[in-house]
Amino acid sequence: MGTAADPELLALRALAFLAEESGALANFLAQSGAAPAELRARADDPHFLGGVLDFLLADDALAQRFCAAERIEPQALHLARHRLSGTQ
Repeated sequence: MGTAADPELLALRALAFLAEESGALANFLAQSGAAPAELRARADDPHFLGGVLDFLLADDALAQRFCAAERIEPQALHLARHRLSGTQ
């Protein structure tokens, strides 16, 4: 199964992408209220991962850079977010 088909994996890749983007991870942490030390502990929490995708989807340019880096269509982000919400 590829990255785009696994919503948890896609969200984790998005989190790694945010860490590489200048200021993006700091902005995510500020908006989410999460502390840097929490990232690993919450990496298996679907609600937290959904928040990662929400943050990415809120910034079209950032989302497009992520999709280009992952070689996925933008719809894959929306689908992954939908799946993480528990609705299919």
